[in-house]
Amino acid sequence: ELLDLQPQPVTALREPRFEQLYAHLKSKTFNPIQTQTFTQLYETDENVLVCAPTGSGKTICAEFALLRMLASAPKGTKPRCVYVAPKPAIANSRFADWSKRFGDGLGLEVTQLSGETAADLKLLERGQVVIATAEQWDVVSRKWKQRKNVQDVALYICDEVHLIGGSEGPTLEVVLSRMRYVASQTDKSARIVALGTSMANAKDVGDWLGASGHSLFSFHPQVRPVPLEMFLHGLDTAHFGSRMLAMSKPAFSALMGHANKDPVLIFVPSRKQCQLTAIDIMTYAAASGDAERFLHTDAATLAPILEAGIIKDPALLQTLPKGIGFVHSGMGEKERSRVEALYADGIIQLLIAPANMCWELTVTAQLVLIMDTVSYDGRDHRYVDYPITDMLQMVGKAGRPLIGDEAGKCVIFCHSPKKEHLKRLLYEPLPIESHLDHFLHDHLNAEVVTKTIENKQDAVDYVTWTLYYRRLAHNPNYYNLQGVTHRHLSDHLSELVENVVNDLEESRAVAVESDVGLSALNLGMIAAYYYIAYTTVELFASSLTEKTKLKGLLEILTASSEYDMLPVRQYEERSLQALSTHLPQKLADGAKFSDPHTKALILLQAHFSRQALSLDLAADRNVVLGSALKLLQALVDVISSNGWLKPALVAMESSQMVVQGLWDRDHPLMQLPHFSKAIVDRCQAHEEEIDTVFDIMGLEDDVRDSLLQLSPAQMADVAHFCNNYPNIDLEYDVADADEVETGDAVQMTVTLEREVDEDMDASTIGQVSAPRYPKPKVEGWWLVVGDVKRNSLLCIKRIALQKSAKVKLDFVAPDEAGDYKLTLYFMCDSYLGCDQEYEFDLSVAQGDSDEEEDSEDGDSDGMEED
Repeated sequence: ELLDLQPQPVTALREPRFEQLYAHLKSKTFNPIQTQTFTQLYETDENVLVCAPTGSGKTICAEFALLRMLASAPKGTKPRCVYVAPKPAIANSRFADWSKRFGDGLGLEVTQLSGETAADLKLLERGQVVIATAEQWDVVSRKWKQRKNVQDVALYICDEVHLIGGSEGPTLEVVLSRMRYVASQTDKSARIVALGTSMANAKDVGDWLGASGHSLFSFHPQVRPVPLEMFLHGLDTAHFGSRMLAMSKPAFSALMGHANKDPVLIFVPSRKQCQLTAIDIMTYAAASGDAERFLHTDAATLAPILEAGIIKDPALLQTLPKGIGFVHSGMGEKERSRVEALYADGIIQLLIAPANMCWELTVTAQLVLIMDTVSYDGRDHRYVDYPITDMLQMVGKAGRPLIGDEAGKCVIFCHSPKKEHLKRLLYEPLPIESHLDHFLHDHLNAEVVTKTIENKQDAVDYVTWTLYYRRLAHNPNYYNLQGVTHRHLSDHLSELVENVVNDLEESRAVAVESDVGLSALNLGMIAAYYYIAYTTVELFASSLTEKTKLKGLLEILTASSEYDMLPVRQYEERSLQALSTHLPQKLADGAKFSDPHTKALILLQAHFSRQALSLDLAADRNVVLGSALKLLQALVDVISSNGWLKPALVAMESSQMVVQGLWDRDHPLMQLPHFSKAIVDRCQAHEEEIDTVFDIMGLEDDVRDSLLQLSPAQMADVAHFCNNYPNIDLEYDVADADEVETGDAVQMTVTLEREVDEDMDASTIGQVSAPRYPKPKVEGWWLVVGDVKRNSLLCIKRIALQKSAKVKLDFVAPDEAGDYKLTLYFMCDSYLGCDQEYEFDLSVAQGDSDEEEDSEDGDSDGMEED
């Protein structure tokens, strides 16, 4: 219930530094929802759950808790706050906002995790306000027993907690449950503040998070700082395309009736529809006699912005002069932010976006139009309803409290039969249910690996910390529960754990000892270490053989469960089929172009062939590349566990191919920026035959300029690449090489020394120049000892190299006496052409013992955390 309270003035913070953060509030007071939650958030340290509609200023509620943490911290200490969001888009916009306000305004170190474990641990140590997605925080916090920085977090802020009902939900639920568990185990009071939309079962969520009666604020969906008027229009046309066409005229009429001169956001089902809707509205505006009614400046002011070359989309160049803009995920970053800025500055009145971007948009509007509530799902070949959480997010964009709107308006066009259902969903609080029981395998496996769970009883106790357990008794039918007595609950949980453990045992991820004890096996450790599905590692283990070549390896890689959710759009199969005809490796007979795994394989090959792709496919390719490296590292570990040399080297070379976007047979010089086939041919035809990056660096300046024929700016890029390219000296020594007997442990010492310029910044050493790889990358290396003749891998170690390193390699001598030719490989995971290999002889004498020794090295899964 929203109480009729006197608005809380900003001065109630009683700290000038903090008050300065809210100088932008017009009335210098907080809104009614912020006022009502203020005392509990800013003057106590209790766990709090705030449920209120989107757009009601919940972020400021979270800031109260953050300021409380800073104000109550003992002098000289640096308390740490972790902000967890279910979606990357939410985390990105929060980082942009808080790094400006808290970073610049209060001098706090605001960091955002990247998903690379080694880098994230440094960011966590450095940051006072750490922003992460649920998945990133799951990776970091799994090993909480060894990581003091995870145990020392004073405040957790979880945003959009109602998304527990969505696809990101299970991870979010596990992370929050773990934080409560860690606090109970370490006796350190970590405060949890959760924010979400209005929920029907907020009490259960509050109980789960430890938010007691006073700390639970659950407001009705109608309670908003700016009242919202909602209009639903049903159209009887069942065919999607015809319905979209029929909507454009009523949508224009709604604009004319409700918009005046205020900004308008229009959400449409797809990217293609953005462009079509913009052109339709532009046409109707011209027909109404005032073509530029949506432009709030003169054309002369807009002209230089359009001519600056940032906006490239031809349709956008047509619609912007009429005051209509559109954005979508296929746009370049600069182009998109320019269009959003024109809208935010009030120059254009209309902004059209696809519905799946509702979480990324930071702009708001006085009127929101939602044109249809379904989108096409290529995996199932059907139209599916928008998730209700997305609908609430779109509706929440209506009404601008900071501008002082009297009321926000939202007009929703939908298929008539869905009208009543939508009405109920939008006007009433949202019921939240857990899906954790369907996704428990990987989370349980990770806890077994970290020894948080050591037997089946621990596993049942682990589940009792979750929201799933709280909801079981309250909604038994939803969870297929036979009754709600204590006995029923306990049987249900035991059965759930039993089934999950059986699946993990069948996949060779977990071993069950004397029917109760649980211990991790090699495959389970690999899955947990690289944060990949146990089903993926099982697939790797069952599909790989000692004869696997590149073609087979790429097929196994792209069959991973991680690519199950790769989107397949309408009419995309034709483009994929056309692409596949130009690929060096032909697809298997009967490959389906509607299958996300086939699509992943095509996009990966297109990346190696450097083929131009449409904006949609390029975005999907980046998704494929984003998971490819950790999957390849897991592949290397699975192969090395079997002691196979050749497939392991192929997987390492594949990693280089992914980072540089080349085939292994391409010339290494093609990695250099701006290098084309013609330039490489000129280099090879040169009298001093130029084959490596080092040869390019050794050329005289004038010879290099005439050979490459690049502009000064392009030459600067080439120089930057060459300076980053690793030049490493390797020396090795085998201890007691003359006295090795069969089955002995052989120790080898490898000394690595990187040649670096004196003035080179230490923090940039190892940064990879890879313009075709979508994320920042730091070099990684493998040291491998193998016997090529027998295709056996004796030892492997993964290392991260700064300036120098001394590495010990231990392996077991072969079981048969004789002279062996072994090879030491030093393999990079990021660059082609900088691998090194050294052959050395090992004479093995017959030992006294006849015992069978295992020829695999205990460290052969190659997992080493730096």
